This record gives sequence, C-alpha cells and structure tokens, in this order.
Amino acid sequence: MRYTPAGVPIVSATLTHSSQQVEAGVGRLTEFEITAFAAGEISGRFSRAELGAAHQFTGFLAKKSRSSKALVFHIIDFSAAA
Repeated sequence: MRYTPAGVPIVSATLTHSSQQVEAGVGRLTEFEITAFAAGEISGRFSRAELGAAHQFTGFLAKKSRSSKALVFHIIDFSAAA
C-alpha cells in the first residue's frame, strides 16, 4: 500500500482474466492481464484479499496518465466470485 501526497491510500495489482466467449457463433477463449488500482476505503479490503483467488470486480477503465494510451482498471468494489 502506498499513499498519494494528499494521504489517499492506493493499492496496485495485476488482474488476470480468462473466460470462454461466443463470437459469430464460434467459441473463443479470452485471456488477458490488466493493471488495476484500488484507492480510498476499498484499498484496505483489497490489500487483504487472497492472492490467486477468483473475484468479481466493479470499476472503470481510464488512461494511466493524461499523455498515456495505456489503460488501467480502477476498482470501485469487489467480491468473491460465485
């Protein structure tokens, strides 16, 4: 966990996704990794989450910085996957 100059706690992680999707009637394996951040109150709970466990995340995508084209996922909430 780190803190912004304003004192907001932030936890960063790499999320891994794998699922089977249907595209044009054909099954397709979808796998990717994405950098993610949890800021504020959620960061404490996220920092205690079990590594490698399956979770469902709610959040949004945004550019890493104003001049970057890279995306990061901002975690707003999460729960154990069913």
